[in-house]
Amino acid sequence: MASNQEAANALKAQGNKAFAQHEWAVAIDFYTQAIEKYDKEPSFFCNRAQSGFGFAQAQFKLEAFGYAVADATSALELDPNYVKAYWRRALANTAILSYKEALKDYKAVVKREPGNQTAKLKLAECEKLVRRIEFEKAIEVADPPSAFEGLDIDAIKVEDEYDGVRLGQEMTQEFIDDMIERFKNGKNIHRKYVLQIIKATKELVYNEPTMVEIGVEEGKKLTVCGDTHGQFFDLLEIFRRNGSPSDTHAYLFNGDFVDRGSWSCEIALLLYSYKWLRPNGLFLNRGNHETDDMNKVYGFEGECKAKYNERVFKVFSESFSALPLATLIGGKYLVLHGGLFSDDKITLNDIRKLNRHNQRQPGQQGLMMEMLWTDPQTQPGRGPSKRGVGMQFGPDVTKRFCENNGLDAIIRSHEVRMGGYEVEHDGRCITVFSAPRYCDSTENKGAYINIGPELKLSYEVFEAVPHPDIKPMAYAQNSIMSQMM
Repeated sequence: MASNQEAANALKAQGNKAFAQHEWAVAIDFYTQAIEKYDKEPSFFCNRAQSGFGFAQAQFKLEAFGYAVADATSALELDPNYVKAYWRRALANTAILSYKEALKDYKAVVKREPGNQTAKLKLAECEKLVRRIEFEKAIEVADPPSAFEGLDIDAIKVEDEYDGVRLGQEMTQEFIDDMIERFKNGKNIHRKYVLQIIKATKELVYNEPTMVEIGVEEGKKLTVCGDTHGQFFDLLEIFRRNGSPSDTHAYLFNGDFVDRGSWSCEIALLLYSYKWLRPNGLFLNRGNHETDDMNKVYGFEGECKAKYNERVFKVFSESFSALPLATLIGGKYLVLHGGLFSDDKITLNDIRKLNRHNQRQPGQQGLMMEMLWTDPQTQPGRGPSKRGVGMQFGPDVTKRFCENNGLDAIIRSHEVRMGGYEVEHDGRCITVFSAPRYCDSTENKGAYINIGPELKLSYEVFEAVPHPDIKPMAYAQNSIMSQMM
């Protein structure tokens, strides 16, 4: 037994070294091996749930909050007074917006460490969040009015001293070029133009089907991008390397344009402007971060209020709920943000028939939630979500879905991939992630996929570029989340 414990400690040390080098997946593997060697030490589980030297911060960087909750729970089963485990589980539950569960653990920490001022602060913040959510639920109406109701955009005056290109009733490339330069220099565009852009784009995407179906014509190209997460300067790097949207070059952005990175307004406005300029040359799928609950925690709501006002967030929110949930390319590739379903009977026709306008937010179950939240796993079958939301699906699930629907593969995003992309499930499940050096702390590359008329996939990988010194989550209104960064 002693030798097993010694071997486990050695593996833990290797995990610490990998963690210090930001090699999260490698760290996870070492900590798991340590627990397999010796599973009676609660600190091993707590480290794997999240600690400064252990597994769970690796879990947090990979958004494996569900696993972190499970590991902290295992530690507490071995030692019910292990304060760190309550703390780590509270952080993980906060990250998946399970505030009532987090509140119990913050209370447990304060009870055992009454002098812990940080824990007292987090407890107070969590109590405030729970009260706010309960109040919002109490006043919620079934069919709220449009955020555009009563908004007279034409009546908003653009001051004479505004030094940017003016926007009329139609989007122009000149306006987009000027907007990019303004954003690069830390300037905003006028609030009137923000509202015009969001309103025009919302009307366009609202009228698109839940599953948009497109092809790639001769002489043209389509680029599929994954999460960009407010990393505006890395988005510009994609356009610099690969070309901007044009008459012969279309783009599909597969969700999670916003949150975490601190230029989410800039990314959303740029993509929306291109959508308005080229309705059939830029396509947008909804991601799990184009939702109210995530925006309130991970920064986008705060960013909208800081750069513009609360009305801008509300109209953005309404536009997000209008976004399509999937895109079918050439009948061969289904592109959706998260992944596949808990039921093998689901087909492309079920996606086509899904009325996304009846449900503005995805909720905790159903097709929309699964399309936005699920992840692949290496094991066959289906398993619990490492995130604590949704589920995971194996290669056999992907194979059946593709064969039943005549697909070559699904293309999804939603997860960091250290190489920028990954092809798994015997080539039928492709993940693409377009936010290199995610959150300024994960040493991953970014990637995008180019597709020509023959529908062959060409993977392009790129590195992060420098950006002004504004940290990720700079506009997050909830300092609890700073523990995750």
